[in-house]
Amino acid sequence: MSILKKNLFSLAIMLLIALTAKSQSTGNYTKFVNTFIGTAPLTDPKILGYELPKGWRSWAGLTFPGSSLPNAMVQLSPMTEYGSGAGYEYEDSVIYGFTHTNKGHWNLCNIPILPMSNPGAKFGSRFSHKNESAAPGYYQVYLDDYQVNVRLTSTLRAGYHQYEFKNKADRHILFDMGKANSRVSTWTIEQDGSNAIKGFQGGENVYFYAILNTKIDKLDKTEEGKRSGYAIAHLANGNNGPVELKIGLSFVSTANAKENLLKEIGNKTFNEIRKEATQKWETILSSIQVKGGTAKQKVMLYSCLYRSFLWPALRSDVSGEYTDANRQVVKSDFRYYTEPSLWDTYRNKDVLLGLISPDVTLDVIKSMKDVGDKKGFIPTFFHGDHGSSSIAGAYLRGIDKFDIKATYQILLKNANTPGGARPHVEEYIKKGFISEPDIKNPQVETKASAGVSKTLEYSYDDYSVAQIAKNLGDTANYKILMARSKNYKNMFDPSTRFMRGKLADGSWIKPFNPQFPYYEYMYREANAWQVSFYAPHDMKGLIELYGGAKGFESKLDSLFTVPWNPNYIARNVETMIGQYCHGNQPDHEAPFAYHFIGKPEKSQKVLDNILNNLYGIGDDGLALCGMDDAGEMSSWYVFSALGLYPFSATDAEYLVTVPLFDEVKWRSNNGKYITISKPGKGRDMTNIKVNGKDIKGYFVSHDLFKNGGKMEIVTK
Repeated sequence: MSILKKNLFSLAIMLLIALTAKSQSTGNYTKFVNTFIGTAPLTDPKILGYELPKGWRSWAGLTFPGSSLPNAMVQLSPMTEYGSGAGYEYEDSVIYGFTHTNKGHWNLCNIPILPMSNPGAKFGSRFSHKNESAAPGYYQVYLDDYQVNVRLTSTLRAGYHQYEFKNKADRHILFDMGKANSRVSTWTIEQDGSNAIKGFQGGENVYFYAILNTKIDKLDKTEEGKRSGYAIAHLANGNNGPVELKIGLSFVSTANAKENLLKEIGNKTFNEIRKEATQKWETILSSIQVKGGTAKQKVMLYSCLYRSFLWPALRSDVSGEYTDANRQVVKSDFRYYTEPSLWDTYRNKDVLLGLISPDVTLDVIKSMKDVGDKKGFIPTFFHGDHGSSSIAGAYLRGIDKFDIKATYQILLKNANTPGGARPHVEEYIKKGFISEPDIKNPQVETKASAGVSKTLEYSYDDYSVAQIAKNLGDTANYKILMARSKNYKNMFDPSTRFMRGKLADGSWIKPFNPQFPYYEYMYREANAWQVSFYAPHDMKGLIELYGGAKGFESKLDSLFTVPWNPNYIARNVETMIGQYCHGNQPDHEAPFAYHFIGKPEKSQKVLDNILNNLYGIGDDGLALCGMDDAGEMSSWYVFSALGLYPFSATDAEYLVTVPLFDEVKWRSNNGKYITISKPGKGRDMTNIKVNGKDIKGYFVSHDLFKNGGKMEIVTK
């Protein structure tokens, strides 16, 4: 780092510390949030585990810096590269538009809009990070080539653009309708009166209605409906103030998009909408208040808390209408949301959402049941059947104002019916495991069953559904599902002490290399090391497979110390501590596993390494150690930094670790407060006190959130 860069970095930290002190005194938590975290690439091979092949960008972060409200329909953000994870990559220098939906999963990024002055043959403008800023609910950038200052803010279903053109006589707005990260199947656009434009973008099937504060001379369309097509609105001269474009979205109709816009923005000013957005984020962020810790730790905590509340996304309109799983327009008395990114977020993020925004969690569950009613199965995401854990966990934590009996019946169908939510479930039920075909020389991208991962995950999912069965008094299914929850043991090979793939006849797959990562063969985006410590519902049983505490500890030690082979390259299996991969989800429970053999200090050493070194990486502190995955990576940080982790997300209890902060004050959703204090400076936990009394073990009940209380972490 150059002397100049070091001085600038030191100055930034000093300003941050001053800002921190001011924010704590005023309660302004949005100032802690850096929405650019996760937009920069991770390039250090020592952290990644391998040298990036030429032309590769690591999957670290894949976040967006634009404006959004919590769990909103609209995410209004700059676009620097189509086909990238979230549309914005920090190292880029050209902005191609501002899109209105986002997630960070190579999809969405709908309705790109770009203000232009004297446009050339190619659309897009250079920009500099020096002339760019962002905060929750706000984004600003200066477009150098068009000499336009852009400011963006948003509501739940509408975006608010403000453009200050230097050239008042040559103003255009590009609607780049053929482009999105999702494949655009068709599009339409038309002028509606003197100052409004409406349209539709097929693929994600998004409708919009936009109103400008200046007249439109004409709307030119090029190759309408094609992916190579676009439209340009030529603005009339005369209005020399900032051009304002207010745009409503809907997944139902342009009429609904207009209604969303008028109801949520109407005649409000840009600053009024921005202030409302800030206040909504303050409500979320102020749920957690901390004392102590470093400036970086505070920024990372609140930035991660912010990231944890961007998905799932709202899909129903102010009227209550939405387009359901059967592509029918229906109306309901609950807000309809996309399903969570369940393979990732069931572990922690869905729990965090329920603790802070239980009303959203309730409607997410109702939305998932709505899909189940119409498609026959509760939706899954990518792999596993983890809607069972998210729904069971929320229900057992007291979010129960939904039809649990009917929802449970669909979850039973998920767990038992071939051809539905669980691939290979027939073999799983019959044999107690899912096999693989005998493939010679399998490679990273070999397509197969991911049978080990599925067996382990279905075992946990069975346990999750069993807890609902128990609560509802369905003893027969409880016994069946609990017996099946032990199926993970069928994948354990005592000769190698790994979870290992099997052929259809039950024999172990040969040859066997526990270090080689696969996308779908035996394991899902993992190797044998990374899945062999997964049984969050039955750690006692898992430890017994390793011959008891000593054998388990020895194997767990090796997970974090056996060097990663830099020749084993799988793009999203990255960021290694030995064989442990924090850059992807499958082994995110492993660092906590030492607690189950009475060695929490060993867990804490690993946790502190991750918290302090794998979040906020690089000179600018903007890289993450892996893809944020709709908030899972961020939620892992939030829970771990605060000292409470939902080790088994289904169960209404939390594993206690040592927080990064001297004091944590957590406002429960019922208004009660939990205070977690760590009076000592040590990082090795020796005792846990709840309301002044010593507790046995390392878990605290969810009752702490229901009733409030004080917890003290004693360390040495």
